Amino acid sequence: MNFLSQAILAQPEPDWPQLQALPIAESDEPLVPLGLVASPLRAYPAYFHLGVPGALSDCYVRRSVSAQLHKAARLLPAGIELVVLDGWRPLMVQQYLFNTLSAAMREHYGDDSEAELLTRIRHFVAPPSSEPEAPSPHLTGGSVDVTLCDGEGNWLDMGTEFDDISPWSYSAAFEAIGKPSPREAYVIENRRLLHSVMKHAGFTNLASEWWHFDYGNQSWAWHSQAAEAQFGAVSLVPLGQRWLRQVANFVQ
Repeated sequence: MNFLSQAILAQPEPDWPQLQALPIAESDEPLVPLGLVASPLRAYPAYFHLGVPGALSDCYVRRSVSAQLHKAARLLPAGIELVVLDGWRPLMVQQYLFNTLSAAMREHYGDDSEAELLTRIRHFVAPPSSEPEAPSPHLTGGSVDVTLCDGEGNWLDMGTEFDDISPWSYSAAFEAIGKPSPREAYVIENRRLLHSVMKHAGFTNLASEWWHFDYGNQSWAWHSQAAEAQFGAVSLVPLGQRWLRQVANFVQ
């Protein structure tokens, strides 16, 4: 068995207060778009296509995250490509996702306490925060949601859809099946392939989401036992603000 088919080990949920207490030494790397990247790396901004308010028409990530994504994509077998579904998010998109899932959870778990509901929600969506000390992972430009497709753009079967909130979305869920069916065995190999190339490119995985990986932010620092994160909250610089900076520099 080569490294592309290594089993995914079940991991515990992060200790969120300790994770968010990790220091951030901001690198000031800019956000870069992935829309012009070439095969075997593709960008498909899922939330934009789903009509989520405020979602961007391209996927943006920190510059070094883009480089690591290319590294992961190059590790894939011929005919398989890495698809980025989401990267950096505006705060309003994070708020929309959190509110939407919160409403669904309250509908079905109305007897839960606020703390219990929050635990259920954050398995799949982090609370919206642009606070410098503890930003939501996707607001840092260091989180990506990814999957795999074949050379013709057909999704590989990963067992669930992206953003599914069932127990089967846990990265290692299918590994627990004693006698997998042919379809389940195919899902296991696809998840192992995705997990392996992302891990070898330096990313860490959120155990409750087979599609979510981190690099450089507090989640990455927690899972990789780094002393500090490299990325805090970041935003795209509007054109007007860029011109103001350029004019100021020119005047000086």
